[in-house]
Amino acid sequence: MMRDLKANKQKKVKSNRRKQEKQPRDWKKLFHRMLRISIASGTGFLLASGALLTAQMLLESGYFGVKQIRVEHQVIVSEGDILEASDIETGDSLFDLELHMIGRKIEENPWIARADVERSFPDQVVIRVVEREARAVIDLGYLYYVDKSGEVFKMLEAGDNLNYPVITGIDRQYLLDNPDQTQDSLNLTLLLMDELDTRSLFNLDDVSEIHYDQQEGLILHTLIGGVPVRMGKQGFDSKLNRLETIYDDLEPRLLALKYIDLNVTDRVIVKVDVKRPVGKG
Repeated sequence: MMRDLKANKQKKVKSNRRKQEKQPRDWKKLFHRMLRISIASGTGFLLASGALLTAQMLLESGYFGVKQIRVEHQVIVSEGDILEASDIETGDSLFDLELHMIGRKIEENPWIARADVERSFPDQVVIRVVEREARAVIDLGYLYYVDKSGEVFKMLEAGDNLNYPVITGIDRQYLLDNPDQTQDSLNLTLLLMDELDTRSLFNLDDVSEIHYDQQEGLILHTLIGGVPVRMGKQGFDSKLNRLETIYDDLEPRLLALKYIDLNVTDRVIVKVDVKRPVGKG
């Protein structure tokens, strides 16, 4: 069967798109549009230039020069010492100050744990410090302060306060060779001190020295008579409870005692020194 090619010939369909007629360009409207863009651009440029010029004039006029330095939260370190360490002078531009470096410079003072320095526009600088709190004195050949975090931070000088318990048993070389073990020992000592702070019958006021021994642990020495009180390395709460139950009777006899041992469970072992005189109660 032959295909009827003529019958299958498709009729040409007219396009459904409207023939667009070329419109004449409105040059006047285009000119006005370009004019508005040019004016807006020029205005923005003038504003930016004016802002830069104003800023430059303010900088050169000293408007942002330092007129006041405020120091906050200092107690131990004088404001004058902090200002001197900051090396900020009146008239210095706020924008020229290296705040982080100034803070680190102030922190070179051993009593300053942290110093935050901020700009306060238009003409002030604020220095906020966090000071260390001495918690004890440690004997490392020379006496040093220890803060509440266990950091050894300052060698004592003439006139410094000595009214703190003294930590012994750790020498300087051991600290340098074994910093982690030393930190553990100091943390243990501070833990015992914190427990003593909560006591009324036997507390830090009754202690002159806290000795650390690697085998035995902590040994307190009483303020009266220097009697060793063996505390070990744990269970300080229960041990002090046992001591306080008999401390009223022991206190008048401290000068006659050789040691007190609290390391035996549920007991207080008291050793009398026959060579020492017995105090009267």
